[in-house]
Amino acid sequence: MTSAKDYINTHKDRFLEELFELLRLPSVSADSAFKKDVIATAELVAKQLEKAGCTQVKIYPTAGNPIVYGETIINPDLPTVLVYGHYDVQPADPLELWESDAFDPVIKKTPLHPDGAIFARGACDDKGQMYMHVKALEFMTQTGQLPCNVKFMIEGEEEVGSKNLGIFVRENRALLKNDIILISDTGMIANDIPSITTGLRGLSYMEVAVTGPNRDLHSGLYGGAVANPINILTQMIASLMDENNHITIPGFYDDVLQLSTEEREAMAQAPFSLEEYCQALDIEAVHGEAGYTTNERNSIRPTLDVNGIWGGYTGEGSKTVIPSQAFAKISMRLVPNQDWEKISALFAEHFNAIAPKGVKVEVTTHHGGQSYVTPIDHPGYRAAAAAYTDTFGVAPIPQRGGGSIPIVALFETELDSKTILMGFGLDSDAIHSPNEHFGLFNYLKGIETIPRFFHHFAAIAQK
Repeated sequence: MTSAKDYINTHKDRFLEELFELLRLPSVSADSAFKKDVIATAELVAKQLEKAGCTQVKIYPTAGNPIVYGETIINPDLPTVLVYGHYDVQPADPLELWESDAFDPVIKKTPLHPDGAIFARGACDDKGQMYMHVKALEFMTQTGQLPCNVKFMIEGEEEVGSKNLGIFVRENRALLKNDIILISDTGMIANDIPSITTGLRGLSYMEVAVTGPNRDLHSGLYGGAVANPINILTQMIASLMDENNHITIPGFYDDVLQLSTEEREAMAQAPFSLEEYCQALDIEAVHGEAGYTTNERNSIRPTLDVNGIWGGYTGEGSKTVIPSQAFAKISMRLVPNQDWEKISALFAEHFNAIAPKGVKVEVTTHHGGQSYVTPIDHPGYRAAAAAYTDTFGVAPIPQRGGGSIPIVALFETELDSKTILMGFGLDSDAIHSPNEHFGLFNYLKGIETIPRFFHHFAAIAQK
Protein backbone atom coordinates (compact mmCIF):
# COMPACT_ATOMS: atom_id res chain seq x y z
CA MET A 1 0.00 0.00 0.00
CA THR A 2 1.37 3.40 -1.00
CA SER A 3 2.11 5.67 1.96
CA ALA A 4 1.16 9.34 1.97
CA LYS A 5 4.81 10.29 2.40
CA ASP A 6 5.85 8.30 -0.70
CA TYR A 7 2.98 9.74 -2.74
CA ILE A 8 3.91 13.27 -1.67
CA ASN A 9 7.57 12.77 -2.55
CA THR A 10 6.58 11.53 -6.02
CA HIS A 11 4.22 14.45 -6.71
CA LYS A 12 5.82 17.23 -4.64
CA ASP A 13 6.75 19.51 -7.55
CA ARG A 14 3.25 19.30 -9.01
CA PHE A 15 1.65 19.93 -5.61
CA LEU A 16 3.71 23.12 -5.32
CA GLU A 17 3.04 24.35 -8.84
CA GLU A 18 -0.71 23.83 -8.43
CA LEU A 19 -0.66 25.87 -5.24
CA PHE A 20 1.39 28.57 -6.96
CA GLU A 21 -1.26 28.77 -9.67
CA LEU A 22 -3.84 29.54 -6.97
CA LEU A 23 -1.60 32.06 -5.24
CA ARG A 24 -1.01 34.01 -8.45
CA LEU A 25 -4.71 34.91 -8.54
CA PRO A 26 -5.30 38.06 -6.40
CA SER A 27 -8.63 36.95 -4.94
CA VAL A 28 -9.03 39.95 -2.61
CA SER A 29 -12.62 39.91 -1.36
CA ALA A 30 -12.49 43.34 0.29
CA ASP A 31 -11.90 45.20 -3.00
CA SER A 32 -14.41 44.97 -5.86
CA ALA A 33 -11.61 45.72 -8.32
CA PHE A 34 -10.54 42.08 -7.88
CA LYS A 35 -13.98 40.57 -8.56
CA LYS A 36 -12.86 38.83 -11.78
CA ASP A 37 -9.91 37.30 -9.97
CA VAL A 38 -12.18 36.08 -7.18
CA ILE A 39 -14.42 34.34 -9.73
CA ALA A 40 -11.40 32.86 -11.52
CA THR A 41 -10.11 31.50 -8.23
CA ALA A 42 -13.44 29.82 -7.44
CA GLU A 43 -13.39 28.21 -10.88
CA LEU A 44 -9.84 26.95 -10.37
CA VAL A 45 -10.71 25.48 -6.95
CA ALA A 46 -13.67 23.67 -8.51
CA LYS A 47 -11.46 22.32 -11.29
CA GLN A 48 -8.87 21.02 -8.82
CA LEU A 49 -11.51 19.40 -6.59
CA GLU A 50 -12.81 17.48 -9.57
CA LYS A 51 -9.30 16.40 -10.58
CA ALA A 52 -8.56 15.31 -7.00
CA GLY A 53 -11.46 12.90 -6.91
CA CYS A 54 -14.70 14.69 -6.06
CA THR A 55 -17.48 12.94 -7.98
CA GLN A 56 -19.73 15.98 -7.80
CA VAL A 57 -18.54 19.60 -7.95
CA LYS A 58 -20.68 22.71 -8.22
CA ILE A 59 -20.12 26.46 -7.91
CA TYR A 60 -22.99 28.07 -6.02
CA PRO A 61 -23.57 31.79 -6.65
CA THR A 62 -24.41 34.01 -3.67
CA ALA A 63 -25.27 37.67 -3.28
CA GLY A 64 -21.51 38.13 -2.96
CA ASN A 65 -18.75 35.72 -3.96
CA PRO A 66 -19.48 32.13 -5.00
CA ILE A 67 -19.14 29.05 -2.81
CA VAL A 68 -17.44 25.97 -4.25
CA TYR A 69 -18.95 22.65 -3.21
CA GLY A 70 -17.60 19.17 -3.90
CA GLU A 71 -18.30 15.70 -2.58
CA THR A 72 -17.34 12.06 -2.81
CA ILE A 73 -19.87 9.71 -1.21
CA ILE A 74 -18.48 6.19 -1.19
CA ASN A 75 -21.15 4.74 1.11
CA PRO A 76 -24.05 6.63 2.72
CA ASP A 77 -23.71 4.42 5.80
CA LEU A 78 -20.15 5.60 6.46
CA PRO A 79 -19.24 8.77 8.42
CA THR A 80 -19.00 12.02 6.49
CA VAL A 81 -16.28 14.67 6.95
CA LEU A 82 -17.09 18.22 5.79
CA VAL A 83 -13.98 20.22 4.91
CA TYR A 84 -14.34 24.01 5.11
CA GLY A 85 -11.85 26.54 3.77
CA HIS A 86 -11.71 29.86 1.96
CA TYR A 87 -10.11 30.96 -1.28
CA ASP A 88 -10.32 34.72 -0.70
CA VAL A 89 -7.38 36.65 0.73
CA GLN A 90 -6.61 39.88 2.56
CA PRO A 91 -5.44 42.95 0.59
CA ALA A 92 -1.66 42.91 0.09
CA ASP A 93 -1.20 46.53 1.22
CA PRO A 94 1.23 48.05 2.06
CA LEU A 95 2.85 46.76 -1.13
CA GLU A 96 6.15 48.55 -0.52
CA LEU A 97 6.86 46.37 2.51
CA TRP A 98 6.80 43.14 0.53
CA GLU A 99 10.25 41.76 -0.28
CA SER A 100 8.79 40.02 -3.34
CA ASP A 101 5.58 40.42 -5.33
CA ALA A 102 2.61 39.48 -3.14
CA PHE A 103 0.98 37.54 -5.97
CA ASP A 104 4.09 36.01 -7.50
CA PRO A 105 4.94 33.17 -5.11
CA VAL A 106 8.57 32.40 -4.40
CA ILE A 107 10.35 29.94 -2.10
CA LYS A 108 12.88 31.39 0.33
CA LYS A 109 14.69 29.90 3.31
CA THR A 110 14.19 31.40 6.78
CA PRO A 111 15.54 30.51 10.24
CA LEU A 112 12.26 28.78 11.10
CA HIS A 113 11.94 27.23 7.65
CA PRO A 114 15.40 25.96 6.67
CA ASP A 115 13.82 23.83 3.92
CA GLY A 116 12.12 26.90 2.49
CA ALA A 117 8.83 28.74 2.78
CA ILE A 118 6.32 29.90 0.17
CA PHE A 119 6.05 33.71 0.21
CA ALA A 120 2.77 35.08 -1.19
CA ARG A 121 -0.52 36.54 -0.04
CA GLY A 122 -2.74 33.61 0.94
CA ALA A 123 0.16 31.16 1.22
CA CYS A 124 -0.92 30.26 4.77
CA ASP A 125 -4.27 32.05 5.11
CA ASP A 126 -5.91 30.11 3.66
CA LYS A 127 -5.08 28.91 0.15
CA GLY A 128 -2.09 26.83 1.23
CA GLN A 129 -3.89 25.24 4.15
CA MET A 130 -7.11 24.73 2.19
CA TYR A 131 -5.24 23.14 -0.69
CA MET A 132 -3.63 20.59 1.64
CA HIS A 133 -7.07 19.00 1.89
CA VAL A 134 -7.49 18.87 -1.88
CA LYS A 135 -4.18 17.05 -2.24
CA ALA A 136 -4.95 14.77 0.71
CA LEU A 137 -8.16 13.79 -1.09
CA GLU A 138 -6.17 13.10 -4.26
CA PHE A 139 -3.86 10.77 -2.35
CA MET A 140 -6.75 8.87 -0.76
CA THR A 141 -8.76 8.47 -3.97
CA GLN A 142 -5.81 7.66 -6.21
CA THR A 143 -4.53 4.96 -3.83
CA GLY A 144 -7.91 3.58 -2.79
CA GLN A 145 -7.51 4.72 0.82
CA LEU A 146 -10.53 7.00 1.31
CA PRO A 147 -12.21 5.43 4.38
CA CYS A 148 -15.33 7.57 4.58
CA ASN A 149 -17.38 10.19 2.75
CA VAL A 150 -16.03 13.68 2.22
CA LYS A 151 -17.61 17.01 1.35
CA PHE A 152 -15.92 20.34 0.61
CA MET A 153 -17.33 23.83 1.12
CA ILE A 154 -14.84 26.50 0.05
CA GLU A 155 -16.05 30.09 0.27
CA GLY A 156 -14.83 33.46 -1.00
CA GLU A 157 -15.89 35.90 1.72
CA GLU A 158 -14.16 34.75 4.91
CA GLU A 159 -11.92 37.81 5.01
CA VAL A 160 -14.95 40.12 4.89
CA GLY A 161 -17.15 38.38 7.45
CA SER A 162 -18.72 35.43 5.54
CA LYS A 163 -22.01 37.29 5.40
CA ASN A 164 -23.50 35.08 2.68
CA LEU A 165 -22.22 31.78 4.04
CA GLY A 166 -24.83 31.64 6.80
CA ILE A 167 -27.60 31.97 4.23
CA PHE A 168 -26.06 29.20 2.13
CA VAL A 169 -25.68 26.90 5.13
CA ARG A 170 -29.26 27.44 6.31
CA GLU A 171 -30.62 26.81 2.80
CA ASN A 172 -28.50 23.68 2.25
CA ARG A 173 -28.54 21.76 5.54
CA ALA A 174 -29.28 18.43 3.82
CA LEU A 175 -26.49 18.95 1.28
CA LEU A 176 -23.99 19.76 4.03
CA LYS A 177 -25.07 17.04 6.50
CA ASN A 178 -21.96 15.61 8.15
CA ASP A 179 -20.52 13.90 11.21
CA ILE A 180 -17.58 16.25 11.74
CA ILE A 181 -16.25 19.48 10.22
CA LEU A 182 -12.55 19.82 9.49
CA ILE A 183 -10.84 23.21 9.07
CA SER A 184 -7.20 24.19 8.57
CA ASP A 185 -7.22 27.95 9.10
CA THR A 186 -5.27 28.05 12.36
CA GLY A 187 -1.72 27.28 13.44
CA MET A 188 0.42 25.18 15.75
CA ILE A 189 3.08 26.00 18.31
CA ALA A 190 6.13 24.91 16.32
CA ASN A 191 7.21 22.42 13.67
CA ASP A 192 8.43 20.06 16.37
CA ILE A 193 5.60 20.86 18.82
CA PRO A 194 2.28 20.18 17.10
CA SER A 195 -0.88 21.54 18.66
CA ILE A 196 -4.60 21.55 17.99
CA THR A 197 -6.70 24.67 18.46
CA THR A 198 -9.57 23.79 20.79
CA GLY A 199 -11.08 27.25 21.16
CA LEU A 200 -11.54 30.45 19.19
CA ARG A 201 -12.44 33.92 20.35
CA GLY A 202 -15.54 35.66 19.10
CA LEU A 203 -15.48 39.01 17.31
CA SER A 204 -17.32 42.30 17.25
CA TYR A 205 -16.13 44.72 14.55
CA MET A 206 -17.27 48.34 14.81
CA GLU A 207 -16.73 51.64 13.04
CA VAL A 208 -17.18 55.03 14.69
CA ALA A 209 -17.48 58.52 13.25
CA VAL A 210 -17.19 61.78 15.20
CA THR A 211 -18.53 64.90 13.48
CA GLY A 212 -17.86 68.45 14.68
CA PRO A 213 -18.26 71.60 12.55
CA ASN A 214 -20.02 71.46 9.19
CA ARG A 215 -16.74 71.91 7.31
CA ASP A 216 -12.97 71.85 7.85
CA LEU A 217 -11.93 75.00 9.70
CA HIS A 218 -8.79 77.17 9.83
CA SER A 219 -7.01 76.03 13.01
CA GLY A 220 -5.76 79.53 13.71
CA LEU A 221 -9.16 81.20 13.52
CA TYR A 222 -11.11 78.43 15.25
CA GLY A 223 -8.56 76.43 17.25
CA GLY A 224 -9.38 76.35 20.97
CA ALA A 225 -12.95 77.51 20.39
CA VAL A 226 -14.46 74.56 18.48
CA ALA A 227 -14.25 70.85 19.28
CA ASN A 228 -11.68 69.07 17.12
CA PRO A 229 -13.17 65.67 16.12
CA ILE A 230 -9.74 63.99 16.03
CA ASN A 231 -8.89 65.23 19.52
CA ILE A 232 -12.29 64.14 20.80
CA LEU A 233 -12.13 60.75 19.11
CA THR A 234 -8.69 59.93 20.51
CA GLN A 235 -9.80 60.98 24.01
CA MET A 236 -12.90 58.78 23.75
CA ILE A 237 -10.88 55.80 22.54
CA ALA A 238 -8.29 56.27 25.29
CA SER A 239 -11.06 56.16 27.89
CA LEU A 240 -12.15 52.68 26.74
CA MET A 241 -9.24 51.15 28.72
CA ASP A 242 -8.12 51.91 32.28
CA GLU A 243 -4.60 51.96 33.71
CA ASN A 244 -4.64 48.15 34.01
CA ASN A 245 -5.74 47.74 30.37
CA HIS A 246 -9.14 46.65 31.60
CA ILE A 247 -12.00 47.55 29.23
CA THR A 248 -14.29 50.15 30.78
CA ILE A 249 -17.50 49.51 28.85
CA PRO A 250 -20.22 48.81 31.49
CA GLY A 251 -21.31 45.17 31.40
CA PHE A 252 -18.47 44.11 29.08
CA TYR A 253 -17.16 41.38 31.41
CA ASP A 254 -20.50 40.23 32.84
CA ASP A 255 -20.64 36.98 30.86
CA VAL A 256 -16.93 36.20 30.56
CA LEU A 257 -16.20 32.53 31.30
CA GLN A 258 -13.38 32.34 33.82
CA LEU A 259 -10.97 29.43 33.41
CA SER A 260 -10.12 27.37 36.46
CA THR A 261 -6.68 27.42 38.06
CA GLU A 262 -6.13 23.88 36.74
CA GLU A 263 -6.92 24.94 33.16
CA ARG A 264 -4.61 27.94 33.39
CA GLU A 265 -1.84 25.74 34.75
CA ALA A 266 -2.34 23.30 31.85
CA MET A 267 -2.09 26.17 29.37
CA ALA A 268 1.16 27.29 30.99
CA GLN A 269 2.77 23.97 30.04
CA ALA A 270 3.02 25.09 26.40
CA PRO A 271 6.60 26.18 25.57
CA PHE A 272 6.95 29.96 25.51
CA SER A 273 9.89 32.34 25.65
CA LEU A 274 9.01 35.95 26.42
CA GLU A 275 12.45 37.04 25.25
CA GLU A 276 12.06 35.33 21.88
CA TYR A 277 8.51 36.66 21.55
CA CYS A 278 9.69 40.25 22.02
CA GLN A 279 12.70 39.73 19.79
CA ALA A 280 10.55 38.37 16.95
CA LEU A 281 8.35 41.49 17.10
CA ASP A 282 11.22 43.91 17.74
CA ILE A 283 9.62 45.25 20.93
CA GLU A 284 11.15 45.90 24.33
CA ALA A 285 8.22 44.69 26.42
CA VAL A 286 4.77 43.17 26.18
CA HIS A 287 1.59 45.08 26.99
CA GLY A 288 -1.82 43.93 28.15
CA GLU A 289 -4.37 43.29 30.86
CA ALA A 290 -2.89 43.12 34.34
CA GLY A 291 -2.98 39.76 36.08
CA TYR A 292 -2.61 37.58 32.99
CA THR A 293 0.28 36.09 31.04
CA THR A 294 0.95 36.90 27.39
CA ASN A 295 -0.51 33.59 26.21
CA GLU A 296 -3.61 34.13 28.33
CA ARG A 297 -4.07 37.69 27.10
CA ASN A 298 -4.12 36.58 23.48
CA SER A 299 -6.39 33.57 23.90
CA ILE A 300 -8.69 33.37 26.96
CA ARG A 301 -9.22 37.08 27.65
CA PRO A 302 -11.34 39.55 25.69
CA THR A 303 -9.65 42.53 24.03
CA LEU A 304 -10.38 45.87 22.40
CA ASP A 305 -8.14 47.22 19.63
CA VAL A 306 -8.21 50.17 17.24
CA ASN A 307 -7.60 48.74 13.78
CA GLY A 308 -7.53 52.02 11.90
CA ILE A 309 -7.98 55.73 12.56
CA TRP A 310 -8.18 58.63 10.14
CA GLY A 311 -9.34 62.20 9.58
CA GLY A 312 -8.06 65.64 8.64
CA TYR A 313 -5.11 66.31 6.37
CA THR A 314 -2.61 63.50 5.83
CA GLY A 315 -0.97 64.56 2.58
CA GLU A 316 2.53 65.90 2.01
CA GLY A 317 3.49 69.10 3.76
CA SER A 318 1.20 70.97 6.12
CA LYS A 319 -2.38 72.14 6.10
CA THR A 320 -3.57 73.77 9.31
CA VAL A 321 -7.16 72.63 9.64
CA ILE A 322 -9.58 71.45 12.27
CA PRO A 323 -11.27 68.56 10.45
CA SER A 324 -15.00 68.25 10.24
CA GLN A 325 -14.88 64.52 10.92
CA ALA A 326 -12.72 61.75 12.36
CA PHE A 327 -13.16 58.00 12.05
CA ALA A 328 -11.91 54.75 13.57
CA LYS A 329 -12.41 51.04 13.15
CA ILE A 330 -12.43 49.08 16.41
CA SER A 331 -12.53 45.33 16.97
CA MET A 332 -13.22 43.38 20.14
CA ARG A 333 -12.14 39.76 20.52
CA LEU A 334 -14.55 37.89 22.75
CA VAL A 335 -14.37 34.74 24.87
CA PRO A 336 -16.87 31.96 25.67
CA ASN A 337 -20.27 33.14 26.94
CA GLN A 338 -19.86 36.67 25.51
CA ASP A 339 -22.50 37.26 22.83
CA TRP A 340 -21.11 39.42 20.02
CA GLU A 341 -24.42 41.18 19.34
CA LYS A 342 -24.84 42.06 23.02
CA ILE A 343 -21.26 43.37 23.17
CA SER A 344 -21.79 45.40 20.00
CA ALA A 345 -24.87 47.00 21.54
CA LEU A 346 -23.03 47.73 24.81
CA PHE A 347 -20.19 49.35 22.86
CA ALA A 348 -22.55 51.55 20.84
CA GLU A 349 -24.47 52.63 23.94
CA HIS A 350 -21.30 53.47 25.85
CA PHE A 351 -19.56 55.27 22.99
CA ASN A 352 -22.57 57.51 22.46
CA ALA A 353 -22.83 58.15 26.21
CA ILE A 354 -19.23 59.39 26.56
CA ALA A 355 -19.41 61.81 23.63
CA PRO A 356 -19.09 65.44 24.82
CA LYS A 357 -21.34 68.24 23.64
CA GLY A 358 -20.14 69.89 20.46
CA VAL A 359 -19.81 66.69 18.43
CA LYS A 360 -22.13 64.07 16.98
CA VAL A 361 -21.26 60.37 17.10
CA GLU A 362 -22.29 57.58 14.74
CA VAL A 363 -21.53 53.93 15.54
CA THR A 364 -21.81 51.19 12.91
CA THR A 365 -21.62 47.44 13.54
CA HIS A 366 -19.86 45.78 10.61
CA HIS A 367 -19.82 42.08 11.51
CA GLY A 368 -19.08 39.63 14.27
CA GLY A 369 -19.30 36.06 15.48
CA GLN A 370 -19.43 33.93 18.58
CA SER A 371 -16.55 32.18 20.33
CA TYR A 372 -16.14 28.42 20.12
CA VAL A 373 -14.73 25.50 22.14
CA THR A 374 -14.14 21.86 21.13
CA PRO A 375 -13.90 19.41 24.05
CA ILE A 376 -10.70 17.35 23.99
CA ASP A 377 -12.68 14.16 24.70
CA HIS A 378 -14.68 14.54 21.48
CA PRO A 379 -14.17 11.72 18.90
CA GLY A 380 -13.04 14.26 16.32
CA TYR A 381 -10.38 15.67 18.61
CA ARG A 382 -9.16 12.19 19.50
CA ALA A 383 -8.88 11.34 15.78
CA ALA A 384 -6.92 14.54 15.11
CA ALA A 385 -4.61 13.91 18.06
CA ALA A 386 -3.89 10.40 16.80
CA ALA A 387 -3.21 11.74 13.30
CA TYR A 388 -0.64 14.28 14.52
CA THR A 389 0.98 11.63 16.68
CA ASP A 390 1.31 9.35 13.63
CA THR A 391 3.10 11.92 11.47
CA PHE A 392 4.95 14.11 14.00
CA GLY A 393 5.90 11.33 16.39
CA VAL A 394 4.59 13.25 19.43
CA ALA A 395 1.13 13.96 20.76
CA PRO A 396 -0.25 17.45 20.02
CA ILE A 397 -0.91 20.01 22.74
CA PRO A 398 -4.50 21.36 22.98
CA GLN A 399 -4.38 25.14 22.73
CA ARG A 400 -6.90 27.99 22.78
CA GLY A 401 -6.55 30.29 19.77
CA GLY A 402 -6.72 34.07 19.87
CA GLY A 403 -8.25 34.54 16.44
CA SER A 404 -11.83 34.30 15.29
CA ILE A 405 -13.58 32.16 12.69
CA PRO A 406 -17.18 33.32 13.19
CA ILE A 407 -18.69 30.63 10.99
CA VAL A 408 -17.49 27.83 13.32
CA ALA A 409 -20.15 28.67 15.91
CA LEU A 410 -22.68 29.05 13.09
CA PHE A 411 -21.85 25.53 11.86
CA GLU A 412 -22.63 24.06 15.26
CA THR A 413 -25.94 25.93 15.43
CA GLU A 414 -27.11 25.20 11.89
CA LEU A 415 -25.52 21.80 11.16
CA ASP A 416 -25.33 20.40 14.70
CA SER A 417 -21.68 19.49 14.11
CA LYS A 418 -18.47 19.98 16.03
CA THR A 419 -15.45 21.45 14.26
CA ILE A 420 -11.87 20.21 14.47
CA LEU A 421 -9.23 22.88 13.80
CA MET A 422 -6.17 21.17 12.33
CA GLY A 423 -3.87 24.11 11.57
CA PHE A 424 -0.33 23.71 10.26
CA GLY A 425 0.83 27.34 10.09
CA LEU A 426 3.03 29.16 12.59
CA ASP A 427 2.37 32.44 14.39
CA SER A 428 5.40 33.85 12.59
CA ASP A 429 3.93 33.26 9.12
CA ALA A 430 2.84 36.93 8.84
CA ILE A 431 -0.75 36.27 7.82
CA HIS A 432 -2.61 39.53 7.02
CA SER A 433 0.81 41.23 6.85
CA PRO A 434 3.46 41.88 4.21
CA ASN A 435 5.64 38.85 3.42
CA GLU A 436 3.05 36.26 4.41
CA HIS A 437 4.54 32.78 4.04
CA PHE A 438 3.93 29.08 4.64
CA GLY A 439 6.70 26.54 5.21
CA LEU A 440 7.22 23.76 2.70
CA PHE A 441 7.49 21.39 5.66
CA ASN A 442 4.12 22.59 6.95
CA TYR A 443 2.34 22.35 3.59
CA LEU A 444 3.58 18.83 2.89
CA LYS A 445 3.17 17.65 6.49
CA GLY A 446 -0.45 18.77 6.36
CA ILE A 447 -1.06 16.68 3.24
CA GLU A 448 0.51 13.73 5.05
CA THR A 449 -1.45 14.19 8.30
CA ILE A 450 -4.98 14.84 6.99
CA PRO A 451 -5.48 11.30 5.57
CA ARG A 452 -4.54 9.93 9.00
CA PHE A 453 -7.39 11.97 10.49
CA PHE A 454 -9.81 10.37 8.03
CA HIS A 455 -8.46 6.92 8.93
CA HIS A 456 -8.80 7.42 12.70
CA PHE A 457 -12.14 9.23 12.58
CA ALA A 458 -13.71 6.55 10.39
CA ALA A 459 -12.55 3.90 12.86
CA ILE A 460 -13.69 5.80 15.98
CA ALA A 461 -17.05 6.87 14.52
CA GLN A 462 -17.99 3.31 13.54
CA LYS A 463 -17.29 1.76 16.95
